[in-house]
Amino acid sequence: MRRGELTDKAWARIESLLPVVDGRGRPWRDHRQVIDGILWRLRAGTPWRDIPERYGPWQTCYERFKRWEQDGTWARLLEEIQVKDDSLGQVELTVSIDSTIARAHQHAAGARKRGTTAGRSIRNNHKTGQALGRSRGGLTTKLHLLVEARGLPLVLHLTGGNIVDCTQFEAVLAKLRLRRPNGGRPRTRPDKLIGDKGYSTRKIRLDLRRHGIKAVIPERRDQIANRKRRGSRGGRPHASDALTYKQRNLVERCIGKLKQWRAIATRFDKLASRYLAGVTIASLMLWLRHGELSDTP
Repeated sequence: MRRGELTDKAWARIESLLPVVDGRGRPWRDHRQVIDGILWRLRAGTPWRDIPERYGPWQTCYERFKRWEQDGTWARLLEEIQVKDDSLGQVELTVSIDSTIARAHQHAAGARKRGTTAGRSIRNNHKTGQALGRSRGGLTTKLHLLVEARGLPLVLHLTGGNIVDCTQFEAVLAKLRLRRPNGGRPRTRPDKLIGDKGYSTRKIRLDLRRHGIKAVIPERRDQIANRKRRGSRGGRPHASDALTYKQRNLVERCIGKLKQWRAIATRFDKLASRYLAGVTIASLMLWLRHGELSDTP
């Protein structure tokens, strides 16, 4: 086992969740070898053709990555690990929300705007359908994150890099569906939500209040000044939990860990769905790694 590859404990947790060969056609190359090749490519940020030969043909690694992105295997693996930890009482829904921008490489441009599954699924987030936005630095993609109390990602959401964070708040929160292993309604409402001043809007605060979620979001200076200027008509200041707000560093640290993967820090994939699959795999590795550390005596 080389650095960055699946450990024996991590492999034991996901082996039974992987697709099984049905006996028809050519046998599949070993899942663990191929996954290690995919992980190598995500860490190094190189073209698929540069994957070392010890992981098998690069075409096999790419086709397995693409197939499991299309059939939802990567997302299902992450969901199953989250559900398992939640069933053990390890997931605390004091969540933090934030976003980060990834510069898009020139190879990420040029995908078709219409006629693709990825384009239809993400078209509501951006006009091009591939979550690319143009700013001063060129084409960028924005990754919106919702992390739980240990700093592990619960929700991943892509938009163009020029999209304002607060406009995507409802879409991010709507994706929080922590399925229960024995059936029943999934967990969709966090106990507390921690966000920076970019999420300090009247609409967001009203939505959180209506759903019984405690908002831990500081006011902007202009909002404070405007409230004071209006006097008694400005209303009371919003309650602020300074101690809980300190936990917002968890989402920043999660972003830092995800961007240690070079194919995530810079977007090379033309399709937003492929880039999101890479982020999902990196998130899965964070969950598996945290499980190993918690098991260490």
